[in-house]
Amino acid sequence: MTRYNPLPFQPCDENGPVFDEPWHAQAFALAVHLSESGVFSWREWTEAITKEIMNAGDLEQANVENTYYKHWVYALEKIIKQKNIISNKELKIKLEEWRMAYLNTPHGNPVTL
Repeated sequence: MTRYNPLPFQPCDENGPVFDEPWHAQAFALAVHLSESGVFSWREWTEAITKEIMNAGDLEQANVENTYYKHWVYALEKIIKQKNIISNKELKIKLEEWRMAYLNTPHGNPVTL
């Protein structure tokens, strides 16, 4: 398995990246998978996520609660749109599907499509 160096502000402990929520791990895994699949290089990814965090402005908030991994999701959205993996229309449809799934999932249950 490829070992990745932590990115700026990424929550880590002595064993590597840590995740407070399942979706944090999923966002991380998706970025790793897309990079390993050749959709983008890890260098492109580190540039995209770093740019997203730096553009957010308040670096002290970069690792508060879910903020850090929200940056991952935003960076993933941007890079897959830049690479023409998904169109804006397709992304909007998928986001709405997830929103409806979230709203219709009983509390405490995992959200799935």
